[in-house]
Amino acid sequence: MQRWRGGRRVYRIRSMWVLAVILIVALLIPVAAILVDSPLGKSFARRMDEGRGDGPGGSVPELREMKRKVELLETEVEDLNRTIAGMKDEVQFMQRLLEDPHRKKPTS
Repeated sequence: MQRWRGGRRVYRIRSMWVLAVILIVALLIPVAAILVDSPLGKSFARRMDEGRGDGPGGSVPELREMKRKVELLETEVEDLNRTIAGMKDEVQFMQRLLEDPHRKKPTS
């Protein structure tokens, strides 16, 4: 009786693993970009930078505190800008609902 040795199928399995790794890496790139640009990613980068102590003003406590406050204010401004954009959308939606229903919509 002859033993089965896998033959060509082993190469197919290896090529499928290579394809799977390539697909996983390709899908992780956008996920990593989203995480890096998120407030969570920025907070993590800030903590890593403060931990090393070689950032600008790393040795002077007053400058570190001022830098922290400025970054906190920048984060708050970003949050307020997102909130304002959402409110603008809501107002436009409400205006469209309250418009005269008998008026024809302009065609493009």
